[in-house]
Amino acid sequence: MSDYSYVFQSNVAKKPAHVIGGKGCRITVQKNGKIYDDVIDAVTGAAVGALGWGDEDVSKFMTEVLPTTTYTFPALIGNQHSENLAKFYIEHSPKGAFASALWCCSGSEANENALKLTKQYWTEKGKPKKNKFISRETSYHGFSLGALSISENSRADDFTDILIDQKQCPKMPVCFPYRHQKDDQTEAEYVQYLLDALEQLIVKNDPETVASIIVETLPGSSLGTVPPPKGYLPGIRRLCDKYDILMHLDEVMCGTGRSNPNGGLNCWENFLEPGQFPDIQTVGKTLGSGYITIAGVLIGPKIRAAYENGSGMVLGSHTYSSHGFNCGVALKIQEKIMKEGLTKNIFEMGNLMGKKLTEAFAGKHNIVGDVRGIGGFWSVEFVSDKKTKKVFDKNLDVGHKIQDVFFEKGLNIMGMQGCVSNKSGDGDFVLLAPSFIITEEDVNEIVKRFIEGVADYEQILKNGKHWE
Repeated sequence: MSDYSYVFQSNVAKKPAHVIGGKGCRITVQKNGKIYDDVIDAVTGAAVGALGWGDEDVSKFMTEVLPTTTYTFPALIGNQHSENLAKFYIEHSPKGAFASALWCCSGSEANENALKLTKQYWTEKGKPKKNKFISRETSYHGFSLGALSISENSRADDFTDILIDQKQCPKMPVCFPYRHQKDDQTEAEYVQYLLDALEQLIVKNDPETVASIIVETLPGSSLGTVPPPKGYLPGIRRLCDKYDILMHLDEVMCGTGRSNPNGGLNCWENFLEPGQFPDIQTVGKTLGSGYITIAGVLIGPKIRAAYENGSGMVLGSHTYSSHGFNCGVALKIQEKIMKEGLTKNIFEMGNLMGKKLTEAFAGKHNIVGDVRGIGGFWSVEFVSDKKTKKVFDKNLDVGHKIQDVFFEKGLNIMGMQGCVSNKSGDGDFVLLAPSFIITEEDVNEIVKRFIEGVADYEQILKNGKHWE
């Protein structure tokens, strides 16, 4: 395999590793001229995979859908496949949560659309001054300019001069108990501190100008799957109600079945109180299981009603919005996942994986500081001192270097930096997000290889070696 890459993405000077085969949770990878067989894909790209590699039904789904659709521009002519997918998502969510959906191609595009839909909603309601979007410190919502503006991430540093004015995108404190809950604080006290800080930020910015509050339900590449403590999301919902603000939940990575306790779709069902829903929600990743490009924006009833009672029109449209073929295939994929109980399976097997990893590193003097997550979405944070939680020097690039060690053990995960501070890039962690089809045997092998990888990297650090 030539080292020259014709694709201008990521490391342009070197061709990346390529997946050349596989089945289910196992992939075969060609890297630096070497073939790696039986690699367990424990992250499925970026938490995208649900059905794993080479699902035989998906090719049948594509063959069935293709004759039933042609390209249509959504501003002129719609298609039944997009209607059916929206109906499916609405009917498989708690009753009253959603009334409509808009389908697009990526999570960044979904969050970009959500910002515009929110702004137009307030115009339809006769409140055009509501144009500020409150999001969190150390957050990530995508790589388009609007999505970067509501993020706080070192990946945006090169673009800060062309992002939306940060006065329009104020940041509330991050919710991160492992790092920021004080020793003398109860969980309830920590949550109240966060909610008080948010309310003060709303008041400071004038509630009549605040359009939405945006939160990753279970953060992914920003923090590393920090579950919100009890009462946190319900408290945000109540503040949104109090000050007439939309609640926008970003579930692009954690949603669509990856972390649902009821065999359903939405991660927030773990955390919100009965009868509480987001007003607008972004989804993606496992919606198409990586086989087709699709993401979406779910619209709450009051937003739909405002449009119906107002102009009746959504401003703007994208070429591939609500693409018939993609929606048709995505629907069949979701129907298969539901029929086979795979959202229930990944919730149970994912929690088992998290339990085993937690037990494996509990009380041991090693570089594992925290194991956290829920369902099929987990993270492990690495520290140079387990007791003090001291971070590694970011120049060691532990998050990415240990990813390479795991790969040599036959385990594909995602190494990251920046969970402690996205501004400085401090804080090393890895993400695990396996396919929904994993078995207990797969879980045991993931945990085994993970433990071995940590031990190997600890030895590398002790020896003062720089992993290449």
